[in-house]
Amino acid sequence: MIGKAPRWIPVVVGIVSIIWIVPLLGIVITSIRPVSDTVLGWWRLDHIALTLDAWVKVWSKYPLASGFWVSLELAGISTIGSMILTPAAAYAFQFLKFPFRRTLLIIIINAFVLPQQVVVIPLFTLWRQMGLINSPLSVLIPYIGLSFAWSIFLVKNFLEDFPHELVEAGRIDGCGPIANFFYVVLPNSLSPIFALGILQFLFCWNSLLIPLLFLRTSVPLPVVFAQIAGVYDANWDMRAVAAILTTIVPLIIFLVFQRQFAGGSLSTSGSKE
Repeated sequence: MIGKAPRWIPVVVGIVSIIWIVPLLGIVITSIRPVSDTVLGWWRLDHIALTLDAWVKVWSKYPLASGFWVSLELAGISTIGSMILTPAAAYAFQFLKFPFRRTLLIIIINAFVLPQQVVVIPLFTLWRQMGLINSPLSVLIPYIGLSFAWSIFLVKNFLEDFPHELVEAGRIDGCGPIANFFYVVLPNSLSPIFALGILQFLFCWNSLLIPLLFLRTSVPLPVVFAQIAGVYDANWDMRAVAAILTTIVPLIIFLVFQRQFAGGSLSTSGSKE
């Protein structure tokens, strides 16, 4: 039986929770108060006035609806692509033997340390020569490619603890590599795949640099948010509205699929027990 937790643990957890919740509360309050009331701090109570002017301005002045659908389309397609390609690649690196397997895996894993800023410059030149600027492919390919390293690492880490007896039993029953993947490995690896999908969706939904450089007309919400923020404008109320709208969908996604996310973490860390 697990003993009673020390008293300091709830205190520390409560303090950390407050540290995370207070800024979110400040964003909500800033979005419904005039800018003049929040310039010196949203927590000031000497003059309280509530207004929805910022919400009206943001919806009427900026293409939030189209930005929402563009973000949803790009994040959804890239997430589905990663959830299809990554398990197959991780399975191949873990269970199949082919030339230069270890070398290729090392090269892919080393992409972990490669920042986006290093990749976007040659990519911009390549997309411009190929006529892909302002095309969804110019964003979808980097979305999937840049996350391929940590995605393979995540799923392969789970497959390292996968019972090899099941794979061998499939081979004895006549399953080839492809059939073994679809009928044995894939149905028993849904938890890390769901976790991968959540992380990939959040990565694509919040990405700013890639769509900012490669897209011109139909842009996702982070780019719209950058337009709202401007450079010298003190429109903190409109920025708060944009931040709230950008955060809603990832929050819903995480709340809906948090069991699968936690299941993937538990399966990876405790499968040997």
